[in-house]
Amino acid sequence: MSDPRIDRLAEILVRYSTGVRPGDLVGITGIPFSPEALPLMEAVAREILRAGGHPLPRLENRYTEGFDTILYGEGSDDQLTFLEPWAEQTVRSLDCDIKIKAATNTRGLSTVDSSRIALHRRSRAELFNLYLRRAAEGSLRWALCLTPTAAYAQDAEMSLSEFADLVYSGTYADQDDPIAAWKHMSETQAVIVEKLGGKSTVAVQSPNVDLTFSIEGRTFVNCDGKRNMPDGEIFTTPVEESINGWMESSFPAIHLGVDVGRVRLRFENGRVVEAEAEKHQEYLSAMLDSDEGARHVGEFGIGMNDRIRIFTKNMLFDEKIAGTVHLALGASYPETGGVNRSAIHWDFLCDMREGGTITMDGIRVYESGKFTV
Repeated sequence: MSDPRIDRLAEILVRYSTGVRPGDLVGITGIPFSPEALPLMEAVAREILRAGGHPLPRLENRYTEGFDTILYGEGSDDQLTFLEPWAEQTVRSLDCDIKIKAATNTRGLSTVDSSRIALHRRSRAELFNLYLRRAAEGSLRWALCLTPTAAYAQDAEMSLSEFADLVYSGTYADQDDPIAAWKHMSETQAVIVEKLGGKSTVAVQSPNVDLTFSIEGRTFVNCDGKRNMPDGEIFTTPVEESINGWMESSFPAIHLGVDVGRVRLRFENGRVVEAEAEKHQEYLSAMLDSDEGARHVGEFGIGMNDRIRIFTKNMLFDEKIAGTVHLALGASYPETGGVNRSAIHWDFLCDMREGGTITMDGIRVYESGKFTV
């Protein structure tokens, strides 16, 4: 028997996250395109048809498991930087885009030359930024989700059924009316976003972080399930040249399947001037040197999903952990007012539940993982 939670998750993605309307062109992409992705992709396709949209299952070379390893190992520089002739047109044409993560090997790129990955990512930076601009304008509605696989369960040190329970709980797909649950979260977080509006200076402090920065003129975004699923955070972008101080990630930092362990970053005038990783230092350095924007902060986020409490080594879930904050290096989201551009967007996570504080304009607004406003 099929799991009814899959159908409810598909309903959330189509009816709530992207709000598919009659006539919409809706991309459905498995990341990678694998048998594990098919049950949710098929459920999403059925829901799109019921909503009157046109489902467009997509197969991109970088999302075919194993192909990316071959490309990085065998491709020339010209082949690594080749952009498919239809890639830009696809991004310009879609009304909605639903991406479903379904990895069966989350460490497939661990031994790949990091400079090759950086070159490939850099070649797609303009396409990535076009995607973000369309999303900020409201002409492209997108959602990123995950379907349970053995690889994700192993990373989280869970059985597959335990990890599936986490996925469907964190997305509210285990509820009879999951969309109502997401609307309630949206209303709750909207109150916080309103109270933080108009603030200028920020200080974040805990045993693992001591940072100051400006958010003057910037906007906090209510992440309420309209893009990530699961969701449950608010975020903004620091003024590009304003961040100073240091942070050490409370958990291992993982990017494109490469685990570099805990990372210590030091900032001066908005830029990373020192970056130390527990392992794979060459990978961290290559990513931060991939382009001019990679050493600047593109996001400051605060996790608020109280159904997600443990670290799973999957940032789609981990950045939503209630009581944590994260900084992302690289591309900023235009809707916050951020202007940093980069081919990367790499999140680093800090636990604030043991005495961490956030002070804005001299007033403490957050303590030990909870807002006090």
